[in-house]
Amino acid sequence: MRARHPYTVPAVARHSMGLALAVPEVVAQRVMRMWMAGTPMSQRDRDEFHRMYAEKFAAFYESWNAMVVEMTRANIRLFCSPLGWLNPWRAMAPGSRAASGHVRAALDILHGGTRPYHRRAVANARRLARLR
Repeated sequence: MRARHPYTVPAVARHSMGLALAVPEVVAQRVMRMWMAGTPMSQRDRDEFHRMYAEKFAAFYESWNAMVVEMTRANIRLFCSPLGWLNPWRAMAPGSRAASGHVRAALDILHGGTRPYHRRAVANARRLARLR
């Protein structure tokens, strides 16, 4: 029988750590590329700088949408749970099952918000490390 780990790291913590490692690498690579581009930029540099701005906007809207979806799911779960309707103050007491559900819902919302940024930052770090 396999031993179970007593504690698993939430996905939002893993993605935050991945962001903390990937973002400085991507920023350093892009700043160096801007510095080395010179006055008449090549088409490859212009494409990279355009991609940099475009993916930030796309990640923002994707993150916003994922957080709204997770918030809607959390509200539906709260609406459908009998504990929340019968006595909301008792349901929010520390240690209750409903309180742990609210913490899980908050972590799901945060995870939904960090997922697009994490995916793009890690992909950029890999892609920019390949390009020399």
